[in-house]
Amino acid sequence: MTQPAHNLLLFGATGDLAQRMLLPSLYGLHADGLLPPDLRIVATARSDLDDSGFRSQAGDSLSRFIADRDFLRPEVARTFLERLSYVAIDASDQAQYGRLAETVGKAKDGLAIFLSTAPSLFEATIAGLSQAGLTGRDVRLALEKPLGTDLASSRMINEAVASVFPEERTFRIDHYLGKETVQNLLALRFGNSLFEPLWNASGIEHVQITVSETVGLEGRAGYYEGSGALRDMVQNHMLQLLALVAMEPPAQFGASAVRDEKVKVFRSLRRIGRDEVAANTVIGQYKAGAVGGAPVPGYADELGHVSGTETFVALKAHVDNWRWKGVPFYLRTGKRLPERHSEIFIQFKGVPHSIFASRGAVVQPNKLVIRLQPEENIRLLVMAKQPGLDREGIRLREVPLDLGTANVFADSRRRIAYERLLLDLIEGDPTLFVRRDEVEAQWEWIDAIRDGWGFNRMTPKDYAAGTWGPSAAIALTERDGVSWHE
Repeated sequence: MTQPAHNLLLFGATGDLAQRMLLPSLYGLHADGLLPPDLRIVATARSDLDDSGFRSQAGDSLSRFIADRDFLRPEVARTFLERLSYVAIDASDQAQYGRLAETVGKAKDGLAIFLSTAPSLFEATIAGLSQAGLTGRDVRLALEKPLGTDLASSRMINEAVASVFPEERTFRIDHYLGKETVQNLLALRFGNSLFEPLWNASGIEHVQITVSETVGLEGRAGYYEGSGALRDMVQNHMLQLLALVAMEPPAQFGASAVRDEKVKVFRSLRRIGRDEVAANTVIGQYKAGAVGGAPVPGYADELGHVSGTETFVALKAHVDNWRWKGVPFYLRTGKRLPERHSEIFIQFKGVPHSIFASRGAVVQPNKLVIRLQPEENIRLLVMAKQPGLDREGIRLREVPLDLGTANVFADSRRRIAYERLLLDLIEGDPTLFVRRDEVEAQWEWIDAIRDGWGFNRMTPKDYAAGTWGPSAAIALTERDGVSWHE
């Protein structure tokens, strides 16, 4: 589909995601003149509101969550809010979908649907949309995670979706793929001749991917207790980042070519089975401690009972193909860690012979640090000579070459990741969305790890809030002579 949609239907429009991310993102696109002029945005949820009430709520959300006050202009906000209408329905009651159809119309001018509801409502929602005539060939559907809790449940969701929406009209969201720096990784690799000759087992020693959070449950106890760190972060965001690092060059920057290469990576991931899981994974759960100088309770204290859910996971993965054979990929994520950041750290192999060793200089391997949040930046660490006469030996120092966009593109507004994804959904470009075979390949790999944990009766190790996880996570890399980048 290449024709822009002229109607956007938002499910879960009064929820946290819509208020914090989706509405501010749509406002940003509207303010920049990127939305089709006649695009109507129909919001729906269970809350008993009318158009005026929802617009007032949406206006409050813009005021709360758009940090740049100069960008939030009253007249622009007014015209944006005029795009919005609201229909209150219970998504589990198919009889109520007729009211949506009356507001949206028969979608003959193109309809994009953003489904941000509990997965338990997916099947009922799709059936209701179908019954109301809102699933035709001019309709595309975006699905927000979680897309299942394992391979079996993911397949059930995918089958329910596929019964009405073919794959080319199904847009599975991983919001990390909308981040500028994630897309810049593709530009860095495939838009320059500098890195690609070294981007393999001959040039790279190891790769680290870290997604660390300082927060605890933050009101998500019900979801997180049934998920844990492996399914919440590794199965989707972190494996997508790994695939972008490890994928082969696609023939072109298009949906099929890019996603074909990512699937090959997932199918090349070495299975971490029952015999390997104890040596290659570490799980933890935070106890009481201090984050940012403030005391915080432990996970079980926040939850109100003892739990075996992991709030931290570190693992060592391998991509068994020609390019990456023998290169370890270390993944680490957790809650209540000392800092909030997401980054990809790539350590290249050292020079084969240091000509400076006889003069007392130490040469460090080059490193590439791709920071995704909180600030987006790309930094290459190289060796340079420290100024001086060198009468007591040459001194070399690691210095950064800043490849970040913050300064180079200082005149460009920093966008929310959902802006790109919402615009691609409206315009029908699936390149930065996740295909079914990707999702299921990811789940297959994750399920083997969880099976190994259960078979070996592995339980989370304690770590104090405000630290970098259990000490076993340090040992996971140190036994290979590697330290986590912090």
